[in-house]
Amino acid sequence: MEYMTTVEMSEKWNITSRRIGVLCSEGRIEGVIKKGKTWLIPADAIKPVDQRIKSGKYIKSRN
Repeated sequence: MEYMTTVEMSEKWNITSRRIGVLCSEGRIEGVIKKGKTWLIPADAIKPVDQRIKSGKYIKSRN
């Protein structure tokens, strides 16, 4: 299996390497390996859906 670094994957997915590191640490990318301080991501990994709030409005809970 071929692996890519966060910098290489950021060019492929067109998002920052910092954001990819966050996705790796949250466990949202399947098959990642942490080698020292470097995340190794499978070359065929699927980009996770962005679940951050984009509207600028927070969703109120129904409590």
